[in-house]
Amino acid sequence: MPTWFLVPFISATGLVALFVGLRAHVTRSREGKMLAFVALLVLPVAAVGIGFSEQMDRAQTTTFCLSCHVMGDYGRTLYIDDPSYIPARHFQNNRVPRDHACYTCHTDYTMFGGVKAKAEGMEHLWVQYVRGAPKPEAIKLYNPFQNGQCLHCHLGARRFEEGSAHNKIPGLLDQVKSGQRSCVSSGCHEFIHDVASLKDQTFWKPKP
Repeated sequence: MPTWFLVPFISATGLVALFVGLRAHVTRSREGKMLAFVALLVLPVAAVGIGFSEQMDRAQTTTFCLSCHVMGDYGRTLYIDDPSYIPARHFQNNRVPRDHACYTCHTDYTMFGGVKAKAEGMEHLWVQYVRGAPKPEAIKLYNPFQNGQCLHCHLGARRFEEGSAHNKIPGLLDQVKSGQRSCVSSGCHEFIHDVASLKDQTFWKPKP
């Protein structure tokens, strides 16, 4: 459902419910009871469901993730002009959708991965407004980054399977696929969101 439809729909829901509340006598008739049922149950449930779905979709966008000010520096790392930085290389070359870049790489690709990501997002709100947000360089992942979050795109890709870097050491590729060797370990793709070094970086400026 388009976003522009939400406000009129929710407003109409409220007006119908208000009408039934102020003119309770209309519910004496069969038609009035049907109107009350729609106004006080069907429309509110629909409004909540539509709004929830819309906001859940919005929560997957890069803009939403970076709207939290402590994540601003992490957003800047996407523009580092250095191909050794994995998030920057993926973002700048459209290897992940730019408007869903954060969610693409930070969601566990399991049955409940999306639910888990949303639940962790609620904890972020708790930290932000109750415990106090940490400095950007002090932000850590809840758990070590899992290779599955890379492999859901790269597994089976020719460049990944046949690339010299993944085959220069016997058994390395099998270790990566099994999770015994982390994709972001030292000697592999170790440069991720290095917010501490931003002041020393040059940045890519996309053409308008």
